[in-house]
Amino acid sequence: MAETRDGKQLLEGAYNLSTPDDNIAYYKDFAAVYDTDFVTALGYVFPKLLAEHYLRFSEESDLPVADIGCGTGLVAEALQLPAKSIDGIDISSDMLEVSAAKNIYRSLYQADLTASVSHLPCDYGSVISAGTFTHGHLGPEPLKRILNLVRPNGLYCIGVNAVHFAQGGFGETLRDMKDQGQITSPIISELEMYQGEGHAHSQDKALVIQYRKT
Repeated sequence: MAETRDGKQLLEGAYNLSTPDDNIAYYKDFAAVYDTDFVTALGYVFPKLLAEHYLRFSEESDLPVADIGCGTGLVAEALQLPAKSIDGIDISSDMLEVSAAKNIYRSLYQADLTASVSHLPCDYGSVISAGTFTHGHLGPEPLKRILNLVRPNGLYCIGVNAVHFAQGGFGETLRDMKDQGQITSPIISELEMYQGEGHAHSQDKALVIQYRKT
């Protein structure tokens, strides 16, 4: 049974992780209660807002979608795409188990994006990610690695915690990718992460980095 902790404790714990093994162990503890004790309790709306952003800018040719760090499937639920047009990818088998029970993905893959992704498909039309490029999780390094997942002209909508973006060197990595002719000029938008008050991160913002593979 998952350890009982409120949403604020779960968030602080997640931000303090440091290694892939830490993430696997941590999400094993509360995958079963993530949607209630974290998402609902803290008003975590970023996956829904990111999905709405993706739908505004994506095209029919951007299918199928790779949902990076899919967790319990919040992005896929919000996207409501045609059947069998989105795959979920996550480091936590326990979170993937929750996603599988919702029957919203074509396929699910366990992957550590700090390591090789050669076992993943490489014919996606787009990549979307919410809540993975943040404190205690991923820095900018995997952005180059996941370029191999999509076809040329594939769309990326990558959510990054705004403070983590500034501290983690995302700007430098994106400039390098653009200068090397790997991506189009990124368009960056700001979205809310939470609705409601009552915790230290209520006012946190996320940036959506939008670009296409060249």
